[in-house]
Amino acid sequence: MSYFNELMMMYQSAIREVTTKLTILNDELSLANRKNPIQFIKSRVKKPLSIVNKLEKLEKEISIESIMNSLNDVAGIRVVCSFIDDVYKISDMLTKQDDIKLIRVKDYIKNPKPNGYRSYHMIIEIPVFFSDSKQWIRVEIQIRTVAMDFWASLEHELKYKKGIEDSKEIEKELKRCANTIAETDHKMMSIRNKIQGNSSKGGKHEI
Repeated sequence: MSYFNELMMMYQSAIREVTTKLTILNDELSLANRKNPIQFIKSRVKKPLSIVNKLEKLEKEISIESIMNSLNDVAGIRVVCSFIDDVYKISDMLTKQDDIKLIRVKDYIKNPKPNGYRSYHMIIEIPVFFSDSKQWIRVEIQIRTVAMDFWASLEHELKYKKGIEDSKEIEKELKRCANTIAETDHKMMSIRNKIQGNSSKGGKHEI
């Protein structure tokens, strides 16, 4: 059990490292653009039962080695941004850092899931330094807009709640809402760009 606790501590440490990097990027971009592109950051480490269930689903043995080699989402971070271009800006700036290894990307914004889910997923590896060693730890990062996050929360509630009447009709309505939200996200980004364009023509701003 002590090895498992040590491993969970490593994942928590990796989350802290990545969260710090994201916070610094947010601070830098807020100075340059006079706004915070990141609205909030949430993180979690998978619970032991969830880890066991996933390993069993993958038909892997229950061991420390299996957790590290077979699971990419033990450590998870969700980054919620204001606009779609902020999603790509944050992901690009993060992966350009020389101590980040990009393992995999799944862009569900450009290629939504059939149910309408949209988000930008990355699996990265980051080095975590301890008193006598360095360990590369995998972290899953999901980056999405506020509207996408609101939709995903509602869809998640439907997915795991049993006995809902008219669930098929609700799924159809959620898909329609997902399309509407995507269209709104693009319109809001266009409006923001027009506002910024007009502001830049207005001359210098007072600090």
